[in-house]
Order: sequence, then structure tokens, then C-alpha cells
Amino acid sequence: MFTVSRCLVLLLFCKARLVRAYQPLKGVTATPVKDPSGQVDIGEWLSTNDGSGGRRLVVFGTYAADFNAIEYGQRLRYYWPKLREEKSLEKCALLLNCQPAAAKALAEQVDLPESIELWVDNSGESGRKFGVGRGWLPENNDINPYLKLFGMLFGLGAWATLPAVIGGYIGNPFTPQPWIEDALAVGQRKGRWPDNALEISSDGNVTNKFTELPFVGRWPRRPLELATLRLQSMIGISLSEWKTLAPDEEALGAGVLTQLGGCIVVENGEPLFEWRDPGICAVANFEDILSKL
Repeated sequence: MFTVSRCLVLLLFCKARLVRAYQPLKGVTATPVKDPSGQVDIGEWLSTNDGSGGRRLVVFGTYAADFNAIEYGQRLRYYWPKLREEKSLEKCALLLNCQPAAAKALAEQVDLPESIELWVDNSGESGRKFGVGRGWLPENNDINPYLKLFGMLFGLGAWATLPAVIGGYIGNPFTPQPWIEDALAVGQRKGRWPDNALEISSDGNVTNKFTELPFVGRWPRRPLELATLRLQSMIGISLSEWKTLAPDEEALGAGVLTQLGGCIVVENGEPLFEWRDPGICAVANFEDILSKL
């Protein structure tokens, strides 16, 4: 009888672990783009309570025309297959502060894999409950949100913005960022300018012209490489698709124009990796995620 009782207790304990939600986000909801009439409880989704037992990633993006949202999409496109194959991530969701049509449009622009779930939260409430940065003077509604955004470009309420932007120009001799070349190739194939950073052959082979730079061409991240991608994204996505991707009045009123993003990886209710953006263009380094999982 004692053995049977112990087995029952152990079974109940395992079941409890299986269905345990990630408590800080339990009850926090988002809308799946594939089913705009439904809602997903982010804490429950992260709990892996369907019995598969895998790790799950949620990226709390920003509004669809924002640099941070675009770069999260570009990085996910490149790293999601690696995270699945090398680190046993089972599912991934990208949450954007916009309407479903804007989320779909951005996903098409960056060639986001269909295996990544796409969610929206037009007010950005879910990100705030996760604790993302809200930018400069988030509680002051008397200041135009675009003026606040301009201030953030100089580091106000977003200290890491200038280092992140400058880093795109000077490169990095230590940490590789292979997603940049992949995103540049996507942009060139879609006809976005600048369109001369890579040579793409008819069979799909890519030659990166930045590798031809003297002295620094062998760096894992060459100078001007990321800056060129950001210029391509700004002109070819943010500005050219502004009417489709821009936040609507409801979102502007909720403060999403200056709200930052973040991400979390959870396994069986326990966080394995957390990140909250400290500035514009200062999104999570997925090389760090790979190394820490």
C-alpha cells in the first residue's frame, strides 16, 4: 500500500509540474493572428501543458514599423531553425503591438517562418505586464509621442540606443551575427535598397561584399554591415510600408510608439532566459540565447 501511495503522489506531482503555468504571465493574453476571435493565455502557453514537454519562446515585439520589431523578425527567421534543432525549442511566438493585418504584412516583409506563431496585442498591455521598458516619460500624455520617440533616439528613457546604433557602424571583431547577411539577402530579393551589399547568384549562393573590406573584412561582424541592413529596413519596410505598419490611434494612445520589447524562454514553468530591450535597436542577441540554453 505504501508503494502504491508513493506512486500516486509521484504521479500527481509530475502532473502538477506538467500543467503549471509560468505564473508571472498567467492570465496575460494576446490574440492569435490566425484566429482573431480567440485569445491565448501567454502564461499557460509557456507552460508546455500539452504533454510535449519542450521549451517555448515568446518574443514581445513592438509596433510593426519599429526597428526592434523588424529586427526581432529578422533574427527569428535565421535562428528559429537552430533553436529547434540544437536547443530543443518546441514552439515560438512573436507578439506585436498592432492589428492582425500589420502583423501579417511585417511577417511577409521579413519572410518569417510559418512555424512561428504570430500574435497581436494592439495596446501593448501584455508587454507591460512582462516588464518591458516604456521609453521616455511614459506617463506624460501632454507630450507628443513622436517627440518622445525622437528623444529616445538620443538615449532618453532608452540608454542603450546610441551604443546599439553606433555598433551597427563600427562592427564587432568578437561576436558573429550571421543573421545580418541572411536579412540583407531577404531584402535584396524583395528589391529593397541598398541592394549592392551582396552578390546573389541564380542558384542562391551569396557573396558578402563586406568581407572584401581591408583589415576588417574577416571580422565576425564587419563595420557598416548592420548599419546597411538598418538603412534597408528603414527605407524598404518602415517608411515605404508605413501606412500598413504604423500604430493606429488606439495604440498611440496606449503608448506603444515608445514601448520597447523583450523575450523569454520557459521550460515546464521555469524561465531559462529573459531579456528586456534597453533601447531602440538594442534587442536580444540570439547568439547569447543559443549559448545559455
